[in-house]
This record gives sequence, structure tokens and C-alpha cells, in this order.
Amino acid sequence: MFDKLFELGEQPYSEADAEWDAFVAAHPDGSLLQTTNWARLKNRFNWSSQRVWLRQEGRLVAGAQVLFRSAALGLIKIGYIPHGPLVDWNDQEQVDVLFDQIDHAAYQHRAGIVKIEPLLWQDEMPAAPWESLRQRLGDKLVDGDTIQPPRTSLIDLRPSLDEILASMKPKTRYNIRLAAKKEVTVRQGELEDIRLFNQLIRTTGERDNFGVHAPSYYQAAFELFAPEQAALFIAEYQGQPLSAVMVFAHGPRAAYLYGASSNEERSRMPNYAVQWEAIQWARAKGCTSYDMWGIPDAPEAELEAQFTQRGDGLWGVYRFKRGFGGEVKRTIGTVDRIYNKRLYKLYQWRRNRSAG
Repeated sequence: MFDKLFELGEQPYSEADAEWDAFVAAHPDGSLLQTTNWARLKNRFNWSSQRVWLRQEGRLVAGAQVLFRSAALGLIKIGYIPHGPLVDWNDQEQVDVLFDQIDHAAYQHRAGIVKIEPLLWQDEMPAAPWESLRQRLGDKLVDGDTIQPPRTSLIDLRPSLDEILASMKPKTRYNIRLAAKKEVTVRQGELEDIRLFNQLIRTTGERDNFGVHAPSYYQAAFELFAPEQAALFIAEYQGQPLSAVMVFAHGPRAAYLYGASSNEERSRMPNYAVQWEAIQWARAKGCTSYDMWGIPDAPEAELEAQFTQRGDGLWGVYRFKRGFGGEVKRTIGTVDRIYNKRLYKLYQWRRNRSAG
């Protein structure tokens, strides 16, 4: 069954959307990136979207929300399934039928490829179903470059707050307490505070040499998800904003997606204060895990051996994130389902050129 997702503003939130979001929240592999509002967010910024699903005895049992956009200077249309599809990988018939639906959606949108990036942890996913799928699809499915960071750190929120603190590195616990001693306060922001967040994240991007979204993107994310599924926390000293994070909660999972800080008063450790406040918010929401969302894609032994020497890419934030004591996890990665080999080569050329 197909359910077309229209551009934001054309259709109000519907019963079908509510049913889908409930399915995603209850699914063991469900993710914020498969929700209706995530599609609506992307629809504001040059993506379109379509949802495909399967029913059994009237109940949703599998599905995928596919995002589509032009790439390689508009010469190729790509599809992308972030943290999906949601399917029983051990049920080959279910997988076959759902991928037929995905293929049909790609055909409707004239997509040359569909990038598939499920939220499946490498240490938990039985190899057999995934490898069986890869073999069946043959050269139509190849390893692709990831869009979401494949490796992350997950903090277990089920213990008490004291136990969560105790599981952190001693220096991180010290810095959380030091921020309080140095009169850093943290407040929960409102929509008008997105302006402050954008100022801070622009400063962060310039300082740490990474790209940031347009200011309207962060505002749209906050408008769509807050207050039920998102919160903005701002650390201040004497009313001066020093650090901010935007965190999201969906089902049992919370995630730290966006963070920013100023160049001022860094010795007061505002980044630690604001992150600790976000962790407490996520736990109070009933989440059982807190995703630090992205660390260097290297084995844990290499992470521990090199984090003090390296500062490139995600290495620059790993030292901070590791201090919170999470478990290092890696997804199985991304595969590209190819429908047009010539256009796929063009896509790869363009990606490699951008990366270089």
C-alpha cells in the first residue's frame, strides 16, 4: 500500500500519519528519521517524500519513508531511506514485497539510486538475513557512503542519575560540577531563542571548520518537533549565552543532534552543563538511551589510542563525547540500490569530487 507524503502545508497531519508514527515509535528499529515530521522538515529544504508500507490483517507490519532529491547538478535523482526500512529481516517474503514497493516508488520518482541506511547495530544484527538480501539483489545493491555517522556512543538512561554520573569519566563529572560552581545556569529555550542558537552555531562552524544548516533549518526543526519531541537548552553566565544543544526524543531513544558554543568563558565548562541538562530531560521523558550522534568511524581500540592526538573530523568532538561514558556502537552501514549504472557512476564521481 502506498501513502504519498505531500509538501508541508498541502496536507494537515492525518490519521494515516498518526498511525505511521505510532508504528515507527513501537518498532524495535524505529527512529526519529522515519517520522512524518522528519519528512516534513526535509520537504521544506528541497526534498520530496513518499511512504510505502505493508499491512497484515489490517495492521502495519513493515514500511519505509523514502526521501527524494536531485543530485550531481540536477543530473540524477536519488532516493534515501534514513534509518530504514522497518521490516522483519528474517521474513524473506516480507522483505521481498517491501523492496518491490520501494522499487516502484523509485520508478515513480525517476530515481537512479536509492540509498538504504537502516538503524541496525552491527553487533546485534544476524549476518544471514542481510547477506541473503545482498546476494539475492546481486549487482543491484552495493556498499554505499554513509550519510548519518555510522558509529556513535549510546548512554544508558535506565540507571539513576547518580549512577549515570558515576559511569562518566572523572574529568567529565568534575566539569559538570565545576560549571555549577562557576555560576553557569541552564535554561530551556523557546522559539525566539533559535536566533541565539543560530549565532552560536555559526561561531562554532567557523571555529571548528564544519558546515552548518541555514538558520531557517534549525527554526523549522524546532517548530515541527518542540515541545513534545524536542528541546533547546542554553547555558549562560550572567545572562550571556555560552552553549546550546537541541535534543530530540522519539520512543525509547533520545538523540543529541545539534550543538553550538561561543568562544567566550570556555573555562566555565558550559558545554558539560548543557549536555547534562539534556540527558536529564531525556530520562524524564522516559527515554532509555541517549545517542551522542556521531563519533569517528574507527574501532574502539583505535579511538582510545588516538583521541588525544587527532582533531580532524569527528575526532575533534570525540574527547568530549567519550567522557559521558556511553557504549560505542556501529550500524551495519549503507547500501545503494542501483537502477541506472551510468547515472550511479556520475553520482559517485560527484561525491568523490566533493569529498576531495
